Amino acid sequence: MQPAEKITADPVRSRPSSGRLSGRRWDATDLSLVAVFAALIAALAILPGIPMGPLGVPITLQTLGVMLAGIVLGPARGTAAVLLYLVAGLIGLPVFSGFSGGFGVLAGPSAGYLVAFPLAALVAGLLAVVVLRRQRFRVPLLFLACLSASLVTIHPLGIAGLMVNAGLPLPEAVAVDAVYLPGDVLKNLLAAVIAVSVHRAFPRLLAGRAARD
Repeated sequence: MQPAEKITADPVRSRPSSGRLSGRRWDATDLSLVAVFAALIAALAILPGIPMGPLGVPITLQTLGVMLAGIVLGPARGTAAVLLYLVAGLIGLPVFSGFSGGFGVLAGPSAGYLVAFPLAALVAGLLAVVVLRRQRFRVPLLFLACLSASLVTIHPLGIAGLMVNAGLPLPEAVAVDAVYLPGDVLKNLLAAVIAVSVHRAFPRLLAGRAARD
């Protein structure tokens, strides 16, 4: 009787443990995706931007990469990808706009936007998990997710950075920031279209939470 009891007990003890660990640990694929999206953001950032406004803060494709990281990888991995990108830039690698890098960028007028990027990826990723459970209207809903993340993180913190580092009063900082809104709308729409295509091809990319089309 004792051998039979041991045989039946061991699988019962091991089953929940393996399920719990497999659901929480990142594997090599997760880490690779984080690294790839960090590199993607860097590549989009160093493409020539369009200087705008009196301070010359450029319009770049950085935010496209940030939103893609959030809505393609989800909140955890997307945020990790953006943080990896920021760390690479802050330690001196020339991955910010204009091939810049180092902690000196935090004293510039664009510092608020950079600080907001991980939060934007987190918010967009959380909203994407909800959106991708639906079978319909994914593009417009992901677009709204990106736009919402941008409006509640990137633009408010960007305005704060303009006020602190450039010494602009609130009305002028808001006016400077408003120049970037049309471009953000287009980039968020493009991010939504790309993300839907990616999730259609890889429906389990968000750990099985995105339903197959």
